[in-house]
Amino acid sequence: MLPSSDLTKSQVDRLGDRLRKGDISDDDLRLLDSYRRSFSDAYEDVVGQIRDRLELEPTGRPAKSTTSIVEKLSRESIRLSQMQDIAGCRLIVSDIATQDEVVRRVTELFHKSILVDRREQPSHGYRAVHLIAHMNGKLIEIQVRTLLQHLWAELSEKLSDVVDKAIKYGGGERDIASPLLTVSENIKSFEGREKPFQELVSRYAQARSKLDARETDEQIITMDREVEEARKVVNSSKQEIIEGLNALIAK
Repeated sequence: MLPSSDLTKSQVDRLGDRLRKGDISDDDLRLLDSYRRSFSDAYEDVVGQIRDRLELEPTGRPAKSTTSIVEKLSRESIRLSQMQDIAGCRLIVSDIATQDEVVRRVTELFHKSILVDRREQPSHGYRAVHLIAHMNGKLIEIQVRTLLQHLWAELSEKLSDVVDKAIKYGGGERDIASPLLTVSENIKSFEGREKPFQELVSRYAQARSKLDARETDEQIITMDREVEEARKVVNSSKQEIIEGLNALIAK
């Protein structure tokens, strides 16, 4: 049996075809395990560059499990050599504005990366931005999620594990799948309102720094108070969503 590093693309895809058919030999499982482990060095390189050059701390996994790979091959019409998430890491950020900035920085770091934006066209409610980096001949997935997007994904995973695996992929009982999609839409709506507010606060801060002595202390105090009150309302609404999602995940 050839080591995975010696396999050609066509040999990898033929292995995927055999795995998809379900008649899986021990040799094929060993070959698949070797193939998935071959992503480890490329994964470490990607994570290391994100840490060293962007000063961000990703979490992730060096290799998808053999079971997950076989299940994905059975579920989707994808070639094994084209599977983009065999190894991947994740960055969780506070909000949409930060997400946009981190995506920009990661894209600049990995020039040949492929960007998949699932915020406007989600996958069964799942929203995030994925970047697929090419590293040492391997595809490494980098997920960038806001905290709310991440908590929704965690809830979806929990329901898939406890209730029905199909929920994660748009199936399952409607009385569970439908509310889950509604929560996803509500998160999108909130984050859509949060971003322009943050941009407004940023512009205000810039304008405030240019105020001259003609502006009285009272005027500045009033403006600061109004901005702070608005910030409290936004943060309070966000905290309610976070607590609600965490409570559902914990059940």
